Parts: sequence; C-alpha cells; structure tokens
Amino acid sequence: MRRPIIVALLGVMTAIVIGVVGIVFVPRWLAPATVDVPRGDAGSGGEATGKIRASLYYVAEDGLHLTAVDADVPYGASPAEQARALVEAQLQPAPPPLAQSIAEGTRVRQIFIAEDGTAFVDLSKEAVTNHRGGSLDELFAVYAIVNAVTVNLPAIKSVQILIDGQEVDTLAGHVDLRHPLARNMRWVGTGTQENRTAGPQESGTTGAQDLRNTGPQGGPQGAAATPPGAASPPAPPPATVPPAAPPRR
Repeated sequence: MRRPIIVALLGVMTAIVIGVVGIVFVPRWLAPATVDVPRGDAGSGGEATGKIRASLYYVAEDGLHLTAVDADVPYGASPAEQARALVEAQLQPAPPPLAQSIAEGTRVRQIFIAEDGTAFVDLSKEAVTNHRGGSLDELFAVYAIVNAVTVNLPAIKSVQILIDGQEVDTLAGHVDLRHPLARNMRWVGTGTQENRTAGPQESGTTGAQDLRNTGPQGGPQGAAATPPGAASPPAPPPATVPPAAPPRR
C-alpha cells in the first residue's frame, strides 16, 4: 500500500523539478549569447569631430572694411548646429593684424532655423552693452555675423539677430535689426590678407570662395553701397575751384 503512494509522490516531485528546469533554465540555455560593448562618448564620430573650411570676417587694418579669412570650424550635424559653430568661431579673437568687430564678451545663446531659410541668431546682452558705438563699427559687427552664416551655409538666405531672446531695433542706433538681413559682401574688401590660410577653392571643401566674388545683387565685391536699414555714409565734400584771374587790360 505504501509503495504505490511513494511512487506517486516521487512522480509528482520529478514532474515539479522538470517543470522548474523547463521554465527557469531552458530559456537561458537557448537564448543567444550577448556581449556588453562600451558606448563611445557623444560626439566621438568622425563627422562630429571633423572640421569644415569656412570664411570668417574681421575688420581690416585700415578700419574701413571687412576682410574674409578662411578658418577651420567644427562640423555641425544639422544646419542649426553648423550655424552655431560658425557664429561661435566668428566671436573668437581676430588673427592679427585684423580686429574683431563684435563686442567683447558676446556669447551665442541659441540659434533657430526657420523653414524659409531664415536663421535667428540669439546673442547675449554684451553684444549691445559692450558695443563701442559708431555706425561703421555697427555695420561691421552685424554683417560679420550675417555673412559668416549665409556665405558658409547657402541654404540660409537671411539672418535676424536677437538679444537675450528678444527682437531689438539696433545694436547701437544705426543698423535696423527688426527684420532679417541678407548676405551683403559690399562691405568686404577685395584685398588679400597676408596671414590668410588656403581658401576654399584651393582646399576644395566649400564653395564660399565663389560666393565672395559677388555682392547680393551680383555686383562687384567692395562696391560702395549702403546695406538695408543702415544710415547713408556722408557724401564727400564738393571739389573747390579757384577763382579765375581777372583779365589783363
């Protein structure tokens, strides 16, 4: 009588053990082997750590025009990231003997790209509070940023500068910033900077060199013209003519 009971209990226990093994261990044995691969740091890819060739703009030695200088700028994965890298590079100190046109201490807060190709460049308040004033200095500061973005990123057609996230009338009372500004190469001189590095055409990496050769309407670079919203420069004084000598009698 006891033997059948013992056999039955052993059978039940065996079934329980087999069930546990089938539920717990068999899936582990059949699962594919996995290996933990360490993840690289963000931005460690070749593109993220690469450079592009770009044109930046600084005040010439004579203080009368901007000079284009070719420089290596960090690669940006999106148009907004690339525009930010360009503006941040433009804010760096100018290579001697050129001068920086943008006020010291200016920082990039944010950059937005609209669907129509307008870039909104939000700068810190130092762009206004530290500006030294003067219509020509203000022109150079504005168009150094506008040209740096639009020349190196042809998909961006215009730039509107914001200060601390807000629209402003001007930086220092002369250039109207209430609307986007298009590329204007007429304030960029045609002279070659001696310390300038190889240009985009020489390196074959960008088309910025072609864009520098013409103004926004296709006119020659360096032509005297007033950009939108800027005060007209004073006209030169009329030439004086000495009075004619009285006739002899």
